[in-house]
Amino acid sequence: MSTSAKDWLERIRALPLPPRIRVMNVCGGHERSISMAGLRRALPASIELIPGPGCPVCVCPEEDIYQAIQLALQEDVVLVAFGDMLRVPVNTPKDTVRSLEQARAAGADIRPIASPLEAVRIAREAAPRRVVFFVAGFETTCAPVAGMIAEGLPENLLLLMSGRLTWPAVQLLLDSEDPGFDALIAPGHVSTVMGPEEWSFVVEKHGLPAAVAGFTPESLLAATYSVLRQHIEQRPFLDNCYSQAVKPGGNALARRLLSETMDIVEAPWRGIGHIAASGLELKPDYATHNARKVLPDYAEPTRRRAGEMPPGCDCARVVLGKITPTQCRIYGQPCTPRNPVGPCMVSDEGACHIWWTSGQRKDEAA
Repeated sequence: MSTSAKDWLERIRALPLPPRIRVMNVCGGHERSISMAGLRRALPASIELIPGPGCPVCVCPEEDIYQAIQLALQEDVVLVAFGDMLRVPVNTPKDTVRSLEQARAAGADIRPIASPLEAVRIAREAAPRRVVFFVAGFETTCAPVAGMIAEGLPENLLLLMSGRLTWPAVQLLLDSEDPGFDALIAPGHVSTVMGPEEWSFVVEKHGLPAAVAGFTPESLLAATYSVLRQHIEQRPFLDNCYSQAVKPGGNALARRLLSETMDIVEAPWRGIGHIAASGLELKPDYATHNARKVLPDYAEPTRRRAGEMPPGCDCARVVLGKITPTQCRIYGQPCTPRNPVGPCMVSDEGACHIWWTSGQRKDEAA
């Protein structure tokens, strides 16, 4: 019989906990489960659950979104993107088009999709007109895109790649003087694709406890219990608390397709800067489907604040776990899911959006 969430909570409360221990979760899906299940309130006060850099919409480079907007407005193309990307604002004057959603309202042919297969279908239906698929996401998004590429793309389908690997951002934090956390809950979906070994550096290089978790309260609490015991016993190791889906080596086919179709490159993260070996770009063999190679570059060197967060927005510090969403200067006023200022309030994987929709307001304790 599986252990219930109540049992895991009792086990955690029975531990000889330190006065303070900070546990970072990397995945936006984890943060959503934690917040919606009320796990922060259920756990002892000495345990701080910190949302980390697990929202692809939040870290998608502002300049990539700007490029997508300009392609949709100025080229005769259909632009498709995952739904959350349409509402992310860029740093341009308020009297200009600032998001894909606004570009669509201005007449651009922009269509939200939920699957790469929809991009293929739209391209076939629109032929010979070009279709640009704005690919923003982590390994779990890029793996099916790699499969789509391997199967063969329609001639008129171009990819504007903005793919990212998850672990380099955690590596960046751990290499800094103040990582801000004492243990890691590693992402389940990413580990399903890439394998749990992707996170072994947390233990082997930095000596911190780590556990892969699924998305139920039971799995998240099991992983939390594991890293707490590791911390208390000073015996860090990589635990797999999502063995139903995460297997050693991950998904061999997905990893092979990623390596065959995409190169790992240095890449910018919005508000954070460039991170080595963190981006996914099409291999040269697929240059005829690379929107950056085929279509004009609308980057404007004169644009101010390109790549940064909007004025007053602390999304970058939220993404890096340096502050909680409620500590952002504009959280709730003026930034809300209805009128998002920063990208963390747009996506349902963004910590600010999750905290707001789960009822956490400025006047509550973090």
